[in-house]
Amino acid sequence: MPRLAYLGPEGTFTEEALRLLDPTAERMPCATVSAALNAARTGEADGAVVPLENSIEGAITTTLDEFAWGEPLLITAELLLPVQFSLLARPGTEIPHIKRVYTHPAAITQCRAFISRELPDAVVVAAPSTAAAAQEVSLPGSPYDAAIAARIAGEHYGLVELAGNIGDRSDTVTRFVKVTHPGSLPEPTGSDRTTLVVFLADDHPGALLEMLTEFSVRGVNLTRIESRPTRNGIGRYFFHFDFEGHVADARVGEALSGLHRICGDVRFLGSYPRADGVAPQIKRGTSDAEFAEAGDWLLRIRSGQV
Repeated sequence: MPRLAYLGPEGTFTEEALRLLDPTAERMPCATVSAALNAARTGEADGAVVPLENSIEGAITTTLDEFAWGEPLLITAELLLPVQFSLLARPGTEIPHIKRVYTHPAAITQCRAFISRELPDAVVVAAPSTAAAAQEVSLPGSPYDAAIAARIAGEHYGLVELAGNIGDRSDTVTRFVKVTHPGSLPEPTGSDRTTLVVFLADDHPGALLEMLTEFSVRGVNLTRIESRPTRNGIGRYFFHFDFEGHVADARVGEALSGLHRICGDVRFLGSYPRADGVAPQIKRGTSDAEFAEAGDWLLRIRSGQV
């Protein structure tokens, strides 16, 4: 039975994602995303489940930076989890009496309309996680009147739901990934995603275009690109890429080889099945068979068979 670390305490959306990704795993709650990934790196856990991006807020920057700077880890699976928030409080609490609300910053962002409309005079305070907020509100003498969290957190900590599905959008989705120590990759499925971190060799006109060209000329479709500061001064960035395909695919392998030649560093974070099951559209001239035929043709002409 593997032991998987996750952003805790019990009742977070991350725990829900872990249960779906690996129902048999032993669950190890951690105080932060960084702590969960460090538990996987040190061997305290066999892996970790962490949030990577949200359909409203975009990328989870803490996760992006951990993947770029920490000891290497390998993404082996992903999950798209619908996210719905509830307003939770101790039994007997009424919405008009709520003066202080505790929740994660992501929930504040995603529930702005409800907070403005229903809790206009309440002070909203940022918590380490939505479940940590629910846990704190459940304690006797807590300075907070309510938490915004998943309904399951209320069940964990004995809170009642005063309002459900309070997010600004009902179709909000968070993408979670499961990571392990580097090792064997998941086999190609025909519906895969690959993730990289790429550092420029030097800053010059067209540097980003050169990287993007390595994907474009081989028909590799990008699904996400993010820039993050290198910490070496203003205006210096590295890049996160998600794109369709598996490193075992000829077009993907060629693109990675091209990036390796022109970039300062390329960190491979994994090739794994896409949670949405979408298969890439293969452009003419970029299938594995066409790459193989072109390689055979090049060998023939190099041997004088013109």
